[in-house]
Amino acid sequence: MTSTDERNLMLDDDSDYDIRCQQLRQENAALLGDFSRWLKKAGLGAATIRSHCAKLDFYLNHFLLYADTLTPAEGVGYVGEFLGDWFIHKAMWSNKTTVKANAASIKKFYAFMAERELIKPDEFASLKQHIKDELPYWLGALERYNDPGDDFEDVWPAG
Repeated sequence: MTSTDERNLMLDDDSDYDIRCQQLRQENAALLGDFSRWLKKAGLGAATIRSHCAKLDFYLNHFLLYADTLTPAEGVGYVGEFLGDWFIHKAMWSNKTTVKANAASIKKFYAFMAERELIKPDEFASLKQHIKDELPYWLGALERYNDPGDDFEDVWPAG
């Protein structure tokens, strides 16, 4: 394959990726609308609902589409990577409170997904257990990442 052919193939891949991301963003917007109505039925206030949806927009439309095009259902297996690594690195506003708040929003979202049978009940149960078990580690990683005296290699060893 010539370099021109490789470049055209890459453009096609980029174009396909962009199209898939746009499609998922539209689907995610509809899903977040349904989630918002679900939260309202549960008695949450407008400000709380907006807060949950903003956190989930970042998770769904930035993290899950960052290097791949993952659906929210596929994303259930990547919450640890998001909360324990990506969010800490990419969100300048990450701190212990925001990590915990994002974990709470994600749990609510996947409870909604499980209730709607968009994920399996055992996937939701596993997610909740994973967050419970790993949250202290994620908070420790955040603390080490934000400590200017720590070496990043100690926080995330090279692969």
